[in-house]
Amino acid sequence: MKNILSNIWAKRALALISALYAAGVCRLAYLSIFYDIHIKSRPSLCLTLVAISLVALLCMVASRKQVLTKLSSFVILIAMLPVALLYFGEWCLIIPIVATGIIIFLLSGAGEGTKTAMGTVILLMYLFGAIGFFMFKAFFVASAKETLMDSGTSLSGKYRYEVVNTEDSSNGSTAVYVEPNYADVRYPFTRFSLKNIKRVVFQDRPMTDKIEVEWETQTRQEITKRLEHLSGNIEVELTESELKALGYTYDSKLMLDLTDMPSEDKFAIGKTAHDVDPVPLDELSTSQLDYFGIAKTPNGRYYLVNPDQELIDDLDDYEDGPVYFNLMDSKQRKKFYISKDRSVLLNSLTDAQLDTLGIADEGDVMKFNGKTVFRYYVAELDDYFDVDSRKLSFDLIK
Repeated sequence: MKNILSNIWAKRALALISALYAAGVCRLAYLSIFYDIHIKSRPSLCLTLVAISLVALLCMVASRKQVLTKLSSFVILIAMLPVALLYFGEWCLIIPIVATGIIIFLLSGAGEGTKTAMGTVILLMYLFGAIGFFMFKAFFVASAKETLMDSGTSLSGKYRYEVVNTEDSSNGSTAVYVEPNYADVRYPFTRFSLKNIKRVVFQDRPMTDKIEVEWETQTRQEITKRLEHLSGNIEVELTESELKALGYTYDSKLMLDLTDMPSEDKFAIGKTAHDVDPVPLDELSTSQLDYFGIAKTPNGRYYLVNPDQELIDDLDDYEDGPVYFNLMDSKQRKKFYISKDRSVLLNSLTDAQLDTLGIADEGDVMKFNGKTVFRYYVAELDDYFDVDSRKLSFDLIK
């Protein structure tokens, strides 16, 4: 055994295991930032982590002079900072990994000067990180007494819901939350669910103890008829790719925004000073477009007649020729009172077009106390659940 461990390639293999363990800790740090943790069995999780950490520790001690192991000893403690703060209280998860990180940090083959410097940095990171984190929670994260009244999944298992009563000084409220049941990261003893993915589909005051939740399956055609019966002006927001799939061009959805426009400019297109509804560029005449310094090509593309050099210099994808509006971002377009509309009237979409947009033939509909509060159809059209987005924000801190 001693001969095997003295072999340089054996030590490198053990160092690779150390690096894999550190990578796993980094993965856990990522999950702690964007996901909430739900532990199914704390004893099982604790025993599993202790066993894995012990094996990793033995590998790291045996290869402590390898570069990978030295780096891993620093990475583990740094990566555990967000885990320790965001999963504070989950000691069965935190203690085995932090203990492993501390031991290998002290026993690693790095020089004493390096360990002293890195140890000081890491200690300060934990100290100031903890102070900042708990001060932020104390001052900016509202605390309210919430009671989970009911929870479950839809008939298809695609969605899950929670009914929560919140007590406050205004007689409280009852809220119904729906979230996707397909975006979790699952391991044998734990489940990680995306933060800030829950959608409030119903909220009412004062809070009620009457909880009746009913799920049913409805077809796309049934939901379309019911929505059209409710209103003929229901709009849905689509992405650029979805609009293109329906036959819309980029320029056909450009609008003249009247919100902040001077009254004299509104008069030039036959509007009153009080009009604020956006006007499609396609509805403007050539002379009206010319008034705003805009022209239209034979194939329907809009561009600025006399763009200034400062604007041209700010355009990332401009090469030569006319300055089309699709080259500008929203802030640049706003200077010319131009906005991009991505909404489409629901009653203008055929069933075939809804199918093109990827709306399933049938899906889940939720009723709360007899009132329809959630339709899979609307959730998919309006992209309720963006499970692929990962944006850092203070909302991730609870």
